[in-house]
Amino acid sequence: MNNANELVEKEIRSKEVFCGKLLHVFYDEARLPDGSVSSREWIKHPGACAIVPVFENNDIMLVRQFRYPMKQIFWEVPAGKIDPGESQDATARRELQEEAGLVCADLHYIGHFYPAIGYADEVIHIYAATGLSTVEQNTDEDEFVEKERIPFGEAMDMIHNGQINDGKTVVCLTRVWNWLNRLPIT
Repeated sequence: MNNANELVEKEIRSKEVFCGKLLHVFYDEARLPDGSVSSREWIKHPGACAIVPVFENNDIMLVRQFRYPMKQIFWEVPAGKIDPGESQDATARRELQEEAGLVCADLHYIGHFYPAIGYADEVIHIYAATGLSTVEQNTDEDEFVEKERIPFGEAMDMIHNGQINDGKTVVCLTRVWNWLNRLPIT
């Protein structure tokens, strides 16, 4: 196939099989490029924003949080889902304050990525936050996180030695590290 359009699958039928507070699960039938029909199970997600708070000395703020599906504690960047009617920037600022207890003077959009293209439509928008000030942490009532300030270089080492292994955090730290190191020196 030399034409990428020849790879497109076309939806025939779609049925929502589960409707939760966060996720909606669908069972679809799709026509494949060769004309055959196959099933596709996928999750609809509202999208999320992830923020790397960068202090003037290049420390960053990470949070530690227990994640129920894996039954373990992870190092993560502050992040959360986009609420209905909320802009991406507003989500990023809200999550920065809720989870890290920080507000920022400058919010830099770095890009986005898709963490689970085989079974979900989730997109995560990446931000770097600079010009940081400390405020009261305001987590959701069912959210328990510890925040910790870490030198950015040490966090990058934590990726490579396996201490940081949450995909979202690995991608966000790597992208923001690259963005910071490509800035012109003034």
